[in-house]
Formats: sequence, structure tokens, C-alpha cells
Amino acid sequence: MNNCLDNCLAKILNVIKILQNNADKTECQDNTCTKPFLGLNTTILCFNTRPVMLYRCDNTPVTLGYTNASGEAATTDIFRVESVTDDSVGVLLLEASTDANGVTTYVNTNTYATINLGCVCAIRCLPDTIVNNV
Repeated sequence: MNNCLDNCLAKILNVIKILQNNADKTECQDNTCTKPFLGLNTTILCFNTRPVMLYRCDNTPVTLGYTNASGEAATTDIFRVESVTDDSVGVLLLEASTDANGVTTYVNTNTYATINLGCVCAIRCLPDTIVNNV
């Protein structure tokens, strides 16, 4: 198990989970990883998810497989936090898509996994987004 200051990774992931649970899908907010809330702000973008990437100690992202909407095998390293314990995180795998304007959106893959936090050394927050059907 990762004992970084009484498992700081689990604490950070739990804060993200709480923020997502408290998010009102109709509220609008700033689109940065460092803001401490998912709520009303001065922008007009509305979000319910703070996507994260999790990294192993060798600096490679945790990547998991799923079956995409076309029935093909695919992998992703982008997750939505669904549950947190002291030593693991339950995640929803998200599929990323970038349009011609460079805007990235995420799709719910309906695939869930549990990741051992003892194998994770870093978290990267991606810009908040709206994910349907979560």
C-alpha cells in the first residue's frame, strides 16, 4: 500500500469523488485542475466529472482495456473516480475523443475497474468535463 502521508493519493481521490457527487450538472465553473470545487463560477461550461490519469512509479500511465461501442477491444488511461478506500480506487473507464477544433470530450464506456493504490505514485487531473449517464 502507498503510505504517502497516510495515503495522500486516496485522500485526493476522495476529494475528487466528493466534488463529483456534489456537482449540480446545471451549475457552471472554471475549467482548471487546481480549483477546489465543482460549482458555480464565471464561465459558461458545465461539468460533472474531473477525469484523472493515474501513474505507476515508473512514470507510465495505468491503462485498462474495455470493449468500445463498435464492439472492438480498446484501451484507455482516463478514468472517473467512483469509489475510494485506503488502498484502492474504483473507476469508470472513459473514452476520449478530440474533434476537428481540438476539443476533447469523454464518453462513459460502462466499464468499471478497481485499481490498487499501492501501484500508483501520481495523479494527473484533466480539465473538468461533462460525462453523460454517470
